[in-house]
Amino acid sequence: MASLQDDLSCIICHDIFKDPVLLPCSHSFCKVCLQNWFQDKRRKLCPVCRREVPESDPPLNLALKNLCEDFLLRGNKKQSAGPVDLCGLHSEKLKLFCMDHKEPVCVVCRDSRSHANHELRPIDEAADHHRLELLGLLEPVREKLKISKKVKENCDKTSEHIKVQARRTETRIRLEFERLHQFLRDEEEAKMAALREETEQKSQVMVQKITGLNQDIATFSDTIRATEETLKAQDVSFLQSYKSLVKEIQQCFLIVDPEPVPGALLDEAKHLGNLSYNIWNKMKGMVSCTPLVLDPNTAHPELTLSADLTSLRRGEKQKLPENPERFDSSTSVLGSEGFDSGSHSWEVEVGDSSSWEVGVAAESFRQRGESGEQEGLWKVAFLKDKYAASASPQGPDTSIMLKKIQKIRVHLNWSRGKLVFSDPDSNAYIHAFRATFTEKLFPYFNTSKETPLRILPVDISENNTAGRWWPFA
Repeated sequence: MASLQDDLSCIICHDIFKDPVLLPCSHSFCKVCLQNWFQDKRRKLCPVCRREVPESDPPLNLALKNLCEDFLLRGNKKQSAGPVDLCGLHSEKLKLFCMDHKEPVCVVCRDSRSHANHELRPIDEAADHHRLELLGLLEPVREKLKISKKVKENCDKTSEHIKVQARRTETRIRLEFERLHQFLRDEEEAKMAALREETEQKSQVMVQKITGLNQDIATFSDTIRATEETLKAQDVSFLQSYKSLVKEIQQCFLIVDPEPVPGALLDEAKHLGNLSYNIWNKMKGMVSCTPLVLDPNTAHPELTLSADLTSLRRGEKQKLPENPERFDSSTSVLGSEGFDSGSHSWEVEVGDSSSWEVGVAAESFRQRGESGEQEGLWKVAFLKDKYAASASPQGPDTSIMLKKIQKIRVHLNWSRGKLVFSDPDSNAYIHAFRATFTEKLFPYFNTSKETPLRILPVDISENNTAGRWWPFA
């Protein structure tokens, strides 16, 4: 076996041939060894006879490759059949560890050509060193396991909440259509079909996400369990498994850390928002329409929205999934639709609420506003019997001398860079901002009180005039 090993060893790496290629001069070398040998050399010469090698890639020496594989297979069988701490080639006790080949060797192996000039260490010293190294490699895998379990837990909550949303939305849709009687059944079925399709689609997304996380968790758990069991093994057994374990752990590193699924929740606003207005042509005089509706997927857990998504108030904290779109520090909510052109107006009934904020927020506000400076927010606020206007990051709040109001009108002209607040009851001017808008702007609402804020419906009668909304536009 030892003599045959020398014949089947590459003269460059002194190891058994791996993918041997045959040169025209009849000498064979490992494919990778030959490529490294030729690297940075002007002329390609055979490492043995120094004959010039053609530019074309040398062919694979298939017969030699099969012979090497058969030799390695028989050597492994022989080694596995004997005592675990004896060399499979020389039947000597494995007392050393080759740092170059990452395998235990005996004193005869040490003096062989295949381990010439290699770094060798005592078997117990190498085992201690590699145990510590393997423990260090496990730490990132443990962290990945924690992250995956946390994300999966939130995905489970999201999946359940999708079902709750589906049931709640279905109930509200049915009630609305019952109010409009039999001739609206066709419209109701169309809405229900859209809801079922989205529910199925987004539920399937979560099922796939959870399935993938289960697979990752199983991979991480199996890797950790296998590694921990190997760490308890004897030194030789441990070191014989070390190389494959390192590869397995490194495969775990390639698995991308999971993240919460953005846009995973049902778009309730699409199904419920302005539902009556969408059938206005069929039911004139029976319906009302608000210029915008709230997006429940952005609402803080302590905010309660009305069934038609037009009012908000502070209430008990709800158990909601941690979806990326939701406010988690300020009791705020955004409108379901953003604006990046044109002119838009809406009125909000603040009533006797003693704490509220109304304005617009840039699309990037949630990502950067709640974590620190609230950049991208323009608002008028009422707190402690005082009115103030603020625009970040332009400067501090501006106090407003104003009598108690029950409603506030917001007029946004995105194209002209104007945002104007007024009192719709008296048409009195409150405050105005001028800015160059570059992002989509969403209506913004905030309250810390149980008194609701309500978006007022518009007059959709034929007598409504185009200039009714904002006389200063």
